[in-house]
Amino acid sequence: FTRCWLTDAECHGCTTEDTNFDDCSETAWRRELRGHTLQALQGHTLTVNRDVTSVASVAFSHDGTQIVSGSDDQSVRVWDAASGQQLQALQGHTRDVTSVAFSHDGTQIVSGSFDKSVRVWDAASGQ
Repeated sequence: FTRCWLTDAECHGCTTEDTNFDDCSETAWRRELRGHTLQALQGHTLTVNRDVTSVASVAFSHDGTQIVSGSDDQSVRVWDAASGQQLQALQGHTRDVTSVAFSHDGTQIVSGSFDKSVRVWDAASGQ
């Protein structure tokens, strides 16, 4: 009995005996990631005493028109998904932003930070 839905050739090393479904799905997932970049969103900036900036969290709005990102530059940024243009930079956290999400109806954004706060923002105004 095998739980892998990929053929041996597709799994690149998985065998049909003793196969873990999760391993093979991850292999398929990694293969799918070899596509091309649709947008490169640039805008998060370096902070004092850091050589690089990292983006810790990203999420699409439920309708797919916007993207929100949170970074160690202490900002939450809202992007147009089609054009890649930055729409807003939401400031207020005093430490790295580690998580972001849109509300189901897309009217609010929530962010969490190493500053021990959770902030709720109006998606339209950024307030």
